[in-house]
Amino acid sequence: MVEDDQFVRSALIRQLTDASHTVRSVGTALEALREVAHFRFDVVVLDLGLPDLDGSEALKMLRGITDVPVIVATARDDETEIVRLLNAGADDYLTKPFSVEHLSARMAAVLRRARAGGGEAAPSPVIRVGGLTVDPLRRQAELDGARLDLTRREFDLLAFLAGRPGVVVPRRELLAEVWQQSYGDDQTIDVHLSWLRRKLGETAARPRYLHTLRGVGVKLEPPADAAGPVHAPGAEPPR
Repeated sequence: MVEDDQFVRSALIRQLTDASHTVRSVGTALEALREVAHFRFDVVVLDLGLPDLDGSEALKMLRGITDVPVIVATARDDETEIVRLLNAGADDYLTKPFSVEHLSARMAAVLRRARAGGGEAAPSPVIRVGGLTVDPLRRQAELDGARLDLTRREFDLLAFLAGRPGVVVPRRELLAEVWQQSYGDDQTIDVHLSWLRRKLGETAARPRYLHTLRGVGVKLEPPADAAGPVHAPGAEPPR
């Protein structure tokens, strides 16, 4: 728990401890970096308003030394800021003020995802949709031969949709399969889709690969001008 407000920190620690969590806490970004370097944590809850470093800078530094799931706690709720935090490596975010019940639910979600990804995965075939190539095993994606620089969550979302080309995936299914959450708000999905579209060189108004069907879900399909084949797992490879 990285929170500089002693009152808030003490209250959260008490309630999380009552919920059977073991909690270590610090009040600055540099202390957080030292803690993460010396101890193994299941999840970090990071406040952005820290006295020594801006929380977003602390997040980038954390990502340089660990892959531990990070939930950002922020009073900044505009989309640009949320996108910046997710792109910097946050696994989830909470807008202040929030309840301990809400925090616990978000923690449980990121922990389920982290644990689900901890075992050995069977080799997955490379997915090709038009000029888009996704390699789940190497966690690499290319568009027309150019490597895409994706965050972990952006890659997971792209791989899930690319593995079901042309299929409209309901938002609830995306939350369950990509975020490992049984419930949540649409903004989480919209933020990641928006950032992913930018990296694919498209917009919601002029989509090429990613198409949103309002009130239904999202699908990924090759653009009309794409010459490449569609090859998803389970399909007969092209000869």
